[in-house]
Amino acid sequence: MAYQFKLAEKLVLLNDRGQGVLIRMNHIKKVCTDPKRRPSYFTDKSMESTTKYINRKFPNIDIRGGSQHLSSIQKQKSAVLEGLHSYYESFIDIMEFRDHVYELLNTIDASQCYFNIAVNFDFTKNYLDLIVTYASVIYMLSRIDDKKAIVGMYNCAYEFSNGNSDPSFPRLGQMFIEYDHPWKKLSEEFGPHTKSVTEALLSLLMVYPRRNLSADQWRNAQLLSLLASPAAMLSPACCDTMACEYLSMEVVERWILIGFLLCHSSLNTNANSQNLWKMALRNGLYITVIRDEVLNIHKLSEDFFDSLKGYSKRIPDIKECKEYVITNCGALRREKRNFLRNALKELTKVLEDEPALLGPKVLFVFMALSFSRDEVLWLVRHAENIPKTKTPEDYADSQMAELLYYMEKLRTLLAQHRYVIQRYHLQYLSQYDALALNDTIQGMYVCPEEESVLMSSFVSTLSAMSLKHLDAGEEFDLKPFRLDWLRLQAYTSIGKAPLALKEYPELAKVMNMAQFHTRMMDNVNELLCETADLSILCFHPRVFEKLFSQSSEDVSMQRYLTAFPVICSHFSQCLHPLCPEETEDLENQSLKLCVTFLEEISRQTCTVVLEICAEQCNLHEKLLPKHSAETISTARNKKLKKSLPKKGDVPKEKPGTESLRKDRVIVTNLDKMHQALTELCASYSICADFTVFKHIIVPAEFLLSQLEIRLNKVIVQMANYNQSTHEIARPSDLLAGIQAYVTSLQSLSCYINIDVTRLVKSVLLQQTQPLDSYGAQTITTLYTNWFLEGLLRQASSALIVHCPTTQCFVNQNTENEQSFHAEEYSDICGLRSLAELIGPYGLKFLNENLMWHIISQVGELKKLVSDNMDVLVQMRANYENPEAMSELQKKLTGSENVLKRMTIVGVILSFRSMIQDALEEIMDRHCPFLMRPIKCLKDFIYPDGDIKVTLGVYEMASAAGLPCEIDPALVSAISNMQTDNSSIEEEFKISCLLLVFIAVSLPTLCLDPNSFYSRQHGGHQNNIHCLATAVNHLAAAMFTVQRKNIQTQLQEFLKVASSILLQLGQNVDRVEIKNRDSVYLLLHMIVEQSPFLSQDMLEMCFPYVLLRNAYREVHKTFIHTMG
Repeated sequence: MAYQFKLAEKLVLLNDRGQGVLIRMNHIKKVCTDPKRRPSYFTDKSMESTTKYINRKFPNIDIRGGSQHLSSIQKQKSAVLEGLHSYYESFIDIMEFRDHVYELLNTIDASQCYFNIAVNFDFTKNYLDLIVTYASVIYMLSRIDDKKAIVGMYNCAYEFSNGNSDPSFPRLGQMFIEYDHPWKKLSEEFGPHTKSVTEALLSLLMVYPRRNLSADQWRNAQLLSLLASPAAMLSPACCDTMACEYLSMEVVERWILIGFLLCHSSLNTNANSQNLWKMALRNGLYITVIRDEVLNIHKLSEDFFDSLKGYSKRIPDIKECKEYVITNCGALRREKRNFLRNALKELTKVLEDEPALLGPKVLFVFMALSFSRDEVLWLVRHAENIPKTKTPEDYADSQMAELLYYMEKLRTLLAQHRYVIQRYHLQYLSQYDALALNDTIQGMYVCPEEESVLMSSFVSTLSAMSLKHLDAGEEFDLKPFRLDWLRLQAYTSIGKAPLALKEYPELAKVMNMAQFHTRMMDNVNELLCETADLSILCFHPRVFEKLFSQSSEDVSMQRYLTAFPVICSHFSQCLHPLCPEETEDLENQSLKLCVTFLEEISRQTCTVVLEICAEQCNLHEKLLPKHSAETISTARNKKLKKSLPKKGDVPKEKPGTESLRKDRVIVTNLDKMHQALTELCASYSICADFTVFKHIIVPAEFLLSQLEIRLNKVIVQMANYNQSTHEIARPSDLLAGIQAYVTSLQSLSCYINIDVTRLVKSVLLQQTQPLDSYGAQTITTLYTNWFLEGLLRQASSALIVHCPTTQCFVNQNTENEQSFHAEEYSDICGLRSLAELIGPYGLKFLNENLMWHIISQVGELKKLVSDNMDVLVQMRANYENPEAMSELQKKLTGSENVLKRMTIVGVILSFRSMIQDALEEIMDRHCPFLMRPIKCLKDFIYPDGDIKVTLGVYEMASAAGLPCEIDPALVSAISNMQTDNSSIEEEFKISCLLLVFIAVSLPTLCLDPNSFYSRQHGGHQNNIHCLATAVNHLAAAMFTVQRKNIQTQLQEFLKVASSILLQLGQNVDRVEIKNRDSVYLLLHMIVEQSPFLSQDMLEMCFPYVLLRNAYREVHKTFIHTMG
């Protein structure tokens, strides 16, 4: 007869179903209370009167009599049916669940089932779970304020569509009315079940008092310690009630408190019931219903018993227990957490050192996890609702990270050493449990057929297990074994069962132990969910974040911080198939919390790393050569026995003195930072990666990302660019600083396994672009702006002079002192550093900006040529006729403007040539294997060949810093200029006349006193020596675009210029001869720098003796000024 009831199967199915319905009710409550997610029918003003009418008339809603109120439903009945269907079905699920629970509870009572948590553990546990789940579902139903409106609105829409009411509506409406006061109605319903419920609860007296101990009692018993008795270290941890040892105390307290709330009569008649109830009441103020929904159990109990007759004595008990909780419980729980932190740490260290102990002592691991989980969840639900107390600090825990960390470490150990656990328990099952069970069965004097079949299958299943199956990689499935044991418990717990389990406690002991051992074979993950699942933290984000914040402020807890994001991987375990709607919300919440924690850990780590780098950079900066002058001066003065410094002067410390320590106890700031870095990096060791809702999270990548962002900002800050004053750090200083940072960063790989090289490459590569990956300016942009606006703009005004001798720009000696020394930024060292910093990509960006400035000048030059077109055509034809040229020059306008703009172009091109040389040297040093083939290819290309091929090769060579006869960047810029649809011939004519314009304007340079050639600089004081570079590069680019012969046009320029300058020699008395010799040298410079002109061509136009005399004269002047 007992077999037909299928009590075991129904308990399992109804518990799972009930949990799903409970989660669904919680979801509906949240949706209905959230203004953003609430069904639109409750927020629409047109439906307001409808909702009020339904709530007022529920459940007797007359759609004919109330048509004026329900017209809005009639208009959108299809939408209402579709929108509220899932809610309506969920309420029907409750009704069906209630019917099945009633039926099962009545069957259990009629069968006079026996419950004892220590004997038929699974049967009793499932029974108590079902009672609590059912009560929780009814309570959650009562918490949904809009339930009547939802069901009433749906039924009205249904009746408008089908002409009759929904068949389930009358019962559903009646259920809602009955459970307006849920606990009163539930207690009435459970009156007939009091005997069974009380029996099950009183069986907890064998477990709950023994488990409900203080931290001092745990400490005295040396709970969870493997080192307490070394002799018994290899002995298997087992007892008569295996499953009770890791049973959650939160679950037990929920059974007791809700159970006695429903079946309260024994509280007045049974002292044991009263003691058990009080013990549970003294353990906390709140119990969890589901998710973040909690019951204030003392308030609820007080209000409930206050409404019952004969329970007035229980009110003082409740108040006394509440006072005890407020006064003592916070401190007691804090002490328990302190004990568990040390106990879990010891357990973890021992098992890490000797993982084989996981075989005999795995029960200790699950006990430790269960105890810790209980304490964490107690703190979370009470921290969300802190009572009025003198010690609110008891409800905060700055060391929570350590407890969570060791919980995760134990979980990781179980996963890592699964084979060890399986191998041990397989042998235990087949070589001990099977034999013990067989002996027990043999000693039984009564064994009905059905029970005999089940027990025989137990023995055969366990005996058949072999190490060969394990070594072959076979997956074990012992779930049927455990379900059969639950069935046997149900069969043997019925009142008149032929085989009563309570008469065979040895059988129960052996089977309960065997069941635990089978779970070690195939069910460890599910057992971890029972004992270590912290997914409820997802529903208490404020408390979770607060615990993280408190732990992150404690330096000693920083090594454990990664436990917080790892716990987010638990959150997917709380999903249920009956409520798929909450999956997306939970996933978003989990990822949000996980990312928030990891970003904060990464931010802290990054801050410490960069502080160490900054400190090392400061130390490195003291070693730069620029700081040696003072030391050299002091040493020289000492040698020459000059006056010593005064007594008040503090001698400057030499670099390296910070490393001298008389006592190692003295801790420097750098020591503290390294200690902090060690702690923070240790937190990343908990796991390399973990999964949160199918998203693979790699903590180290968050650190790399944070370092990338911060390092980009630091490099830009180190440049010290001030746009208003045009101040910026020297490229060589910045390079030295970055090298110091990179050297310090490389040491980070000693603390944590991350690819620092990839990080540095990524950051430095971003700095070679105008903007980094986050859209911020880089040093490429800063230095481009500075060289254009700061250095080249002043060079265009001749405040700064290009110095070919030293290959740099130098400041002019003027009254207005410059804010910077140009040679410090533009010398060979400075430009090499710039090329090293921003690389070919950055220099390409700089060159593009230089070309833009050149093209703007070329556009103005073309306008000047167009304005003087007729005069220039005549001058081109009559350049050998002095009289005609003299007349034509009077008509010519803008000569000085042309030369000034050409000088600016020359200055820019000279600077470009200098940075190209620096780039070539850097490229030769870094990648000679790449430079050699580029040079070889460039040497095989000639301008006379296919111009497209030539320019392609030149572009590649130019990108590598190699000088080219034709500048490809300039060619590209000129070809892209707007020409107002003018033909190539017209452009060619303008280009030729521009060269004539430059040539005939050269004599005007003599009028400028700054046109003096300086031997020291190797150029002119007003930068007109840059005209040579401008003429050569501009002519080559323009005539390449126009597909004309460059050499022919430059020869024509040489003839016109020579003729004009030779005419200066005839004007002995004129002012123009003042700097004539300096201007003569321009012709020599143009020819010397041009790949298309030769000295022979020059001598055909201009006597070499004049050049020789000119050089002698300028050198004489130099000697005179120096003398």
